Amino acid sequence: MHQEPSITKIVITGGPCAGKTTAMKLIRDRFTPLGYTVLLIKETATELISSGVAPWTCGTNAEYQKCQVRLQLEKESIFEMGARSMPVEKVLLICDRGVMDNRAYMNDAEFAEVLEYIGTDEAGLLGNYAGIFHLATAAKSPESFYSLENNEARYETQEEAVALDNRLWEAWDAHPYHKYIQDEIDFDAKMEHLLKEIAVLLDIS
Repeated sequence: MHQEPSITKIVITGGPCAGKTTAMKLIRDRFTPLGYTVLLIKETATELISSGVAPWTCGTNAEYQKCQVRLQLEKESIFEMGARSMPVEKVLLICDRGVMDNRAYMNDAEFAEVLEYIGTDEAGLLGNYAGIFHLATAAKSPESFYSLENNEARYETQEEAVALDNRLWEAWDAHPYHKYIQDEIDFDAKMEHLLKEIAVLLDIS
């Protein structure tokens, strides 16, 4: 009889140009040899916006956010379903942003409308994840490495990136395991900090 694996779902979040894409690859490289099957859920906003579904193409921002939250939750559900069928012991499921990231792009009324649409509350959304790891935007770096060139869905100025980074932190602030990975002059040190924080969550010494 198949025994379902232990599944740990985490979120890698943070402001624009924070290193999330690189982080996802490094997490897989670090934890696969430690016995984890690492699954990566790609960023939903980039997927939608680059395909033509965006806040400025939908009727209202709230209507767009409903699309994004619904797709995010569906993707997570599908990945979890696949993970439960795998003949492995441990699965690390990594979300390139999670549902609460959307909160940073909505006012209170819009957020309430989205919660009503999906039939849950903020605590229910936060409870979907074991840990939230916030990578600070490069726009906060002592030496600015901020760029718009490596993501076609990115449009924020450096000042806007800093403000968004702060809003994203606040959106997840109520989660009990919420770690801030500050921007470093040495990018490798930033990534190593992230990997160590994830190891702590997984109780890997």
